Amino acid sequence: MALYLGIDTSNYTTSTAVYDSASGTLRQQKQLLPVKPGERGLRQSDAVFHHTVQLPPLLEQLGDLRDIEGIGVSVRPRNLEGSYMPCFLVGEGTARAIASVREIPVYRTSHQIGHILAAAYSAQHLELIRKPFLAFHVSGGTTDCVYCEPDAQELLCVKPFSTSLDLHAGQVVDRVGVMLGLRFPCGPQLEALAAKSRFSRKYKPAMKGADCCLSGLENQCRALYDAGTPAEDVALYCLHAVAAVLSEMTRIAADAYPGIPVLYAGGVMSNRLIQGKLAGEAHFFAEPAFSCDNAAGTAIFAGLKHGGDAL
Repeated sequence: MALYLGIDTSNYTTSTAVYDSASGTLRQQKQLLPVKPGERGLRQSDAVFHHTVQLPPLLEQLGDLRDIEGIGVSVRPRNLEGSYMPCFLVGEGTARAIASVREIPVYRTSHQIGHILAAAYSAQHLELIRKPFLAFHVSGGTTDCVYCEPDAQELLCVKPFSTSLDLHAGQVVDRVGVMLGLRFPCGPQLEALAAKSRFSRKYKPAMKGADCCLSGLENQCRALYDAGTPAEDVALYCLHAVAAVLSEMTRIAADAYPGIPVLYAGGVMSNRLIQGKLAGEAHFFAEPAFSCDNAAGTAIFAGLKHGGDAL
């Protein structure tokens, strides 16, 4: 066995995982951060507190960790200058403490690269990291299309291509869901609600070049709801609109980088309805457990770094 521990303490979920690089198998334990009904997230100070409480029992639930050879941990949202959130300090501090006692290395990466690696693993195409590809990271904190290519130091060099200029897709989903009386985070509940609808109304994506704007979609959903449109119809319209935006972003990116695969990661991409609208021959999606926040990618990052990036 060649076991590697992964830790991710994002603004939504406390996540842990163990990756066996010899067999390619992975197990994980994670827990959403508690958010009060009617609220749309947590202050960073509250997120830090809840991670501090939730991380130790999740590590215990992973089982025997005495044979781990390294630890992967997300220490920032993205590998960009100034990218920082206090919640990641909990994971990094815990990783350093365990590594110090065990005398094993810590491999630091970004939350975004963790998402991309987890998605590639789940889609059974981890070999994607060997060549250039496009990746979407679509969540409450990002609506990014990035160009990825191999990098000796970080495994992946991630270059921004397009993004949202205002709200992120996950923010729209959560804001509309809370408006409809759902509990944050709202993605799975909104998808279940939308499944009850046959509502049909086209949405024209608001684009500025390759970038999108999503605040108008929230306003449209609110207007529909205030006009008495059933909640399930508002939910379906919201998800169809998000899918339309991502489809247009994909088209523009594919025109700029023709002929390379597209990988979709992030919590929003666990939505089956949105996946169905984006399906294509070279389009790859993670399973929900590896699309929502998780530590699988950070564990895989440690395994690849420690093993000399041998797939």
